[in-house]
Amino acid sequence: MPNPPAPYPASRPRRPRKTAARRAMVRENTLCAGDFIWPVFVQEGDDTATPIASMPGVARLTIDRLVEAAREAAGLGIPAICLFPYIEQDLKTEDCADAWSADNLVNRAIRAIKAAVPQIEIMTDVALDPYNINGHDGFVVDGQIVNDETVEALVKMALAQAEAGADIIGPSDMMDGRIGAIRTALEAAGHRDVMIMSYAAKYASAFYGPFRDAVGASGALRGDKNTYQMDPANSDEALRLVARDLAEGADMVMVKPGMAYLDICRRVKDEFAAPTFAYQVSGEYAMLTGAAERGWLDGDKVMLESLMAFKRAGCDGILTYFAPAAARLLAG
Repeated sequence: MPNPPAPYPASRPRRPRKTAARRAMVRENTLCAGDFIWPVFVQEGDDTATPIASMPGVARLTIDRLVEAAREAAGLGIPAICLFPYIEQDLKTEDCADAWSADNLVNRAIRAIKAAVPQIEIMTDVALDPYNINGHDGFVVDGQIVNDETVEALVKMALAQAEAGADIIGPSDMMDGRIGAIRTALEAAGHRDVMIMSYAAKYASAFYGPFRDAVGASGALRGDKNTYQMDPANSDEALRLVARDLAEGADMVMVKPGMAYLDICRRVKDEFAAPTFAYQVSGEYAMLTGAAERGWLDGDKVMLESLMAFKRAGCDGILTYFAPAAARLLAG
């Protein structure tokens, strides 16, 4: 603990708060557009945006609209976007084969964005749930989510994304051993500069509901994800998983959800001093935007306050649906 300050009136903590200039001089954390990764949803079609009812202000975009969104993000100083697909029902199968097709929706979107906005980093999601008729992140065999067979599929999916031009691979499935397997495959295929941001501490949370609506996984999901996502009661386990994923070759680690798990963010950063990110997930976004729409909260202020909480907890960056709005506000 630091030495206590001199007693009042020699110490007046209000003194450095008196003006905006003084507050800026002693501010411990700052927030800027460069802190954000913007999660975006892509759908088939042309020149279409489909609003997501449970995520006010968020829409699924066709690839042409997504290219324009990426161009806007780059112009705002947002360094990266993260792609999530809305897969048509007839492409959802037991074997999830569309997940690693070179011409699937995500890989076509990667190529289109890289051709038009090469300066923006593209992060992808590596999990089978958008492509799985069962809605799970892994293969389902006799009612069980199987690990090793799923990892083999995830490797194929990650390689296809890297071939399409992805900069950051984001395994969100929580299967054991997938980081090492993906890193080994990327190295062998010559994708040495492709980064891995591991969803290392991903909890079996109730805050994911709107996201599942956004990617069309809600109706297909049968059973729960507790056998592969983390128990919300655990924190030491998160440190073990982060240590494992860093040892297997992750360049960055993520805590998901974010706002309800700021204690985990702090512990991870303090323990490993590795690049640490948090995902302000769909349910957290929906709570704030829903309350703001009803006039119960000042939307702009709670948005920035919630994002600053991640920086204060030690995060190097935040995946947030607020990214463009926050970047515009911060630009003044």
